[in-house]
Amino acid sequence: MDLRLKGKRALVTGSTQGIGFAIALGLAREGAEVVVNGRTDAKVGEAIKRIAGETSVPVTGIAADVGNVAEVGRLIKQLGLVDILINNTGIYEPKPFLDIPDTDWLRFFEVNVMSGVRLSRALLPHMLKQNWGRIVFISSESGLNIPAEMVHYGMTKTAQLAISRGIAESIPGSGVTVNAVLPGPTRTEGVVRFLDRMAKDRSLSVKEMEAEVIKTHRPSSLVKRMAEPEEVANLVVYLCGEGASATTGAALRVDGGVVRSIA
Repeated sequence: MDLRLKGKRALVTGSTQGIGFAIALGLAREGAEVVVNGRTDAKVGEAIKRIAGETSVPVTGIAADVGNVAEVGRLIKQLGLVDILINNTGIYEPKPFLDIPDTDWLRFFEVNVMSGVRLSRALLPHMLKQNWGRIVFISSESGLNIPAEMVHYGMTKTAQLAISRGIAESIPGSGVTVNAVLPGPTRTEGVVRFLDRMAKDRSLSVKEMEAEVIKTHRPSSLVKRMAEPEEVANLVVYLCGEGASATTGAALRVDGGVVRSIA
């Protein structure tokens, strides 16, 4: 399928590794000009080099912490106009509810929620003016199944669902689609490091540890494994294409069947 993304320009936040990098690479492979984002110049430069090595489209990058309002302002000034915005940046940390201080609640909200709010508010007017645009929030199945081990993270992922639907509701008939994608457990670099530490503590292999985590914490999974970042990226890239022009205001799951619901 030709997604007709050649000539489109996309910003993918948090795209130096994991799901964000897979999305940036997928968009570039479809011909979109990608702007990579991360918190350091070194990581942004490395991601640009990797994507440029696999594609022939222009790839640029801006190092900025999009969880910081001043940094978002600087990024917007450097960025210019884009046709596609992928709000992927996010943080997570297992912590018992009673141990989560106000500062953590506010930090998670700033990074996971307000980064997407601020960027969408700034970049949407151009999309409306040209009657075409794509905004995708990378939420999580944790936005529906709030994890007891990180309630603050689940709260932010639920908020993203409300925001993406609300923006879509506010711009009917505009040619701009706004959707949320809900990954399940995904084998990103950070998750692999986490599994490796747990595996060593329990004298297990990483593969065995992954199977144990799925069995214990996501027993409803139908695929009985973690997804690869590319499997999540495939859905996101499709949503950015012309073929998905009638899909908006949706919360689309790529969770391996973890959420036991058909709605």
